[in-house]
Amino acid sequence: MKANQAMQDQVLLNEIEAREKSLADLRRLLADREQAVQALRISLDDNEHSVQQLRENISAQEVSLSTIRAQADTRKKDLEALRSELDEQEGKGTYKLSLALTLANSAYNPLFVLDQEYKIIAINNAAEELFGVQRPIGRPIIDLTDKPELEFLLEDALANQDEPLEEQMSFGKRIFLVRAQVILRDEHSFIGLAMQDVTDLVRLNRARRDMVANISHELRTPIANIRLIIDSLFHEQDKPKRKQSTSALRAIARETDSLLWLVQELLDLSMIESGQAILRMVETSLPMMVNEAVERMEDQALAKDLNIASTVSAELLVLADADQVRRVLLNLIHNAIKWSPQGGTITVNAELRADEVVVSVLDNGPGVPEDQTERIFERFYQVDQARSGGEGTGLGLAICKHIIEAHGGAIWAEGNQNGGGGIFRFTLALA
Repeated sequence: MKANQAMQDQVLLNEIEAREKSLADLRRLLADREQAVQALRISLDDNEHSVQQLRENISAQEVSLSTIRAQADTRKKDLEALRSELDEQEGKGTYKLSLALTLANSAYNPLFVLDQEYKIIAINNAAEELFGVQRPIGRPIIDLTDKPELEFLLEDALANQDEPLEEQMSFGKRIFLVRAQVILRDEHSFIGLAMQDVTDLVRLNRARRDMVANISHELRTPIANIRLIIDSLFHEQDKPKRKQSTSALRAIARETDSLLWLVQELLDLSMIESGQAILRMVETSLPMMVNEAVERMEDQALAKDLNIASTVSAELLVLADADQVRRVLLNLIHNAIKWSPQGGTITVNAELRADEVVVSVLDNGPGVPEDQTERIFERFYQVDQARSGGEGTGLGLAICKHIIEAHGGAIWAEGNQNGGGGIFRFTLALA
């Protein structure tokens, strides 16, 4: 019996040990679970911190976006205000232009207002009648005509906004002086275009040139014959009578030469103005032209005991028609001889300026008064005829002006109020 009791006690002990072992295992499992839960809590805390940071970042971005939206709204309002102001100003400008065109509709000359793309903004009745259109608002003016020179004129007007530009053009059978100028100078600039009918004036000038040319041709032959007769009379006179008639014949010869010179200048000016004179532009030695002109005028200079000095560099080459430029030099030197006092000096020199040369003819005469420096190049104009003795045709400087301008140069006289000498200058392009 004791043995049975001992056996039962042993079984109970074994069961208790097994239970204790199971409890120990359960405790370890709970401990592991607690560690896992703790780790999960830590992880959740970290995630919550990250989420909080994310929320803070989002809040900051929302604040930034709100600021940007506010700034955008402000700029939008500013732009709308600016647009409104521009619309108002444009409306005022258009109103003024429309008013101006309304007033100009009674004008005889065609008038346009164009935008920077040459589209018609306003047009008067005379312009509509000229081009045979009605209210071509918004159309480019180039569509109304096949004149490329009109487009070139408009391009030049936009490029040179400080001054009006003009060019003569033909439309149909009429000739117009077309003037273009930029108005309202800003990013919304317009171009004002005015067309003046100069057909009758051009025809009148052409008729005048033709008449002068015809009369000059008719006069040249008989005057030349008179000169030949005078020369023959000089040689055929009987010696006893020669002394009596020589002075009279010389006076007749001198006046005949003046008439021949006048006729030749009239013919030359008529040819130049009509565009019939053709320039032969070649590389030419300027010193050679000056020396030839000086040599031809030496006899006239010696008659007044004048010295002609040339200080032109031997290396200067210009692009020019040598005969025409030589003629300009002869004319200017002739004028200098006429105005210079006995025993004076005439100087011809040249000065380089960029891509051109300035040729000057200076004398010791009274010079040109400042108020006459422009008019002196007009046809038949003479400075103080009382002092000049009425000599000269008044055409020489007009011819010089046409010749130099045909070369693309300029010619001018420098005014002198105190009698310090005459100064004439002209420019030529370097070769």
